[in-house]
Amino acid sequence: MQNNLITINNQTLYIEYVHRFEGRPTLVFLHDSLGSAQLWRDFPSRLAEATGCNILLYDRLGYGKSYPMPTHIRPVNYMELEADLLNDLLAELNINHAILFGHSDGGTIALITAAKYPEKVQALICEAGHIFVEEVTLKGVYDAWEAYKTTNLPERLQKYHGDKVEMLFRAWTETWTREDYRNWNIEYLLKDIQCPLLFIQGEDDEYGTMDQVEKTITQVNGTAEKYIIPEIGHTPHKEVPELVLTKASEFIRLNS
Repeated sequence: MQNNLITINNQTLYIEYVHRFEGRPTLVFLHDSLGSAQLWRDFPSRLAEATGCNILLYDRLGYGKSYPMPTHIRPVNYMELEADLLNDLLAELNINHAILFGHSDGGTIALITAAKYPEKVQALICEAGHIFVEEVTLKGVYDAWEAYKTTNLPERLQKYHGDKVEMLFRAWTETWTREDYRNWNIEYLLKDIQCPLLFIQGEDDEYGTMDQVEKTITQVNGTAEKYIIPEIGHTPHKEVPELVLTKASEFIRLNS
């Protein structure tokens, strides 16, 4: 197992890379807007064990054990830039058969990566990703900001992100609620996704409606299916891990 810091395009990132199965794909896990490699807990290892795949987890710049962001101000296309960085990381590690599993922001980055770098991505699982901004998403962000000010959320996040918490929280909340971000939309990229896609979403997701799912799976050029879980919110892999493991394992076995 390779646990270390790696510098890609002047960004120093923490990675965990487990390469046990020669000739098998690598599951690449992309965390959400407040997440980290550590916050996936045992989900990646269980999915890798069930499917006989290798694993790559990493903390984006400013998260977890990676180096801090230089500023909380992000460009509108920050997730597109993260997809470019992921492509360079895969090249550095010589990973040519990636199966991406992205949650929330990570799901969006996975979609963009599959669209821009189809030769690298064998299949894609998008969990609660976004392709445009909705009012429900903004409400979720404002609610999170309120929780940050009034609960022990900062202390809970500090356990995983150390002294980077305020910077990453501002980067997330201020970007999504900025006026120039309202028109952010990646639907134009979806036609370039050729690999098989599984879109997982909780029916009660507090950050996105079913429009995110339907408009994604109807616009990609590869095979696409949705897995909607009733009475579940924004983090199905934590709320109902067994259901997600079973469905994701079936999908990966079919596409690897």
